[in-house]
Amino acid sequence: MENKYLSLIEKKLAEYLPSEECSEKSVISAMKYSLLASGKRIRPTLTLAFCEALGGDIEAAVPYACAVEMIHCYSLIHDDLPCMDDDDIRRGRPSNHKVYGEDIALLAGDALQALAFDIMLRDESVRKAGIQGAKAAHILARECGANGMVGGQVIDLETEGKDPTLETISEMYAKKTGAIIKAACLMGAVIANADEAAINAAAVYAEKIGLAFQIVDDILDIESDTETLGKPVGSDAENEKVNYVTKVGVEQGRLLAEKLTSEAVEALKAIGGDTVFLKELAEKLAHRIK
Repeated sequence: MENKYLSLIEKKLAEYLPSEECSEKSVISAMKYSLLASGKRIRPTLTLAFCEALGGDIEAAVPYACAVEMIHCYSLIHDDLPCMDDDDIRRGRPSNHKVYGEDIALLAGDALQALAFDIMLRDESVRKAGIQGAKAAHILARECGANGMVGGQVIDLETEGKDPTLETISEMYAKKTGAIIKAACLMGAVIANADEAAINAAAVYAEKIGLAFQIVDDILDIESDTETLGKPVGSDAENEKVNYVTKVGVEQGRLLAEKLTSEAVEALKAIGGDTVFLKELAEKLAHRIK
């Protein structure tokens, strides 16, 4: 099932990119460089998986799944910039700004954000998804904005060199990482025209795996290596950032990630249908090594 989702996502991501046969080809090349890199595609996979689990048409959900990935990709390009996390490696190769320069990288991120909403609101997308497509686009706009992903990045920047509480760190994770994961799950449910109970269950699942995902990231930042992760390790310590695991320790972090994953799986019971893949995905994310 995962291969089916990935095949759809990879094919459409490439198709949605503008042609490089134009005067502004440098920014399109930069967009392509990051968007078509070998990422895990977790977020678009969640969109398609929730749509299918709830009886929806995954073909109708594909533009919205790709839009989620474009938003995620733009956030990674911007996160790596010197004014943010200042990371030189992403997905096992030089960060976008190391290849194209800070100016073009910044604009490539901006253009990917615009393209995400472009593809969700095209005639073909609207024809297949109907009013549910507009609802899905609204969810993504809300979750990637000032009270969502962007807000989480602000909290991250403003707590550098400080000792934030676990509550503040949890809020940062829920926004910086969790908001787009939540958007991905909710968009799939909405495209499938799910009822309120199923949408609420999707939100709980997303919130739980989102926090678990970031805690596992914290552990890997301590225990893994750059070659395995495809991005720098020890960056939180280098940037004087206190994270969840530096607060509670690796062992407690692992236990919490397991607990959150179990709670995510439990939430799926309210959905009905075939949720085996979503359960397996939650477990896979909790035990990943990269």
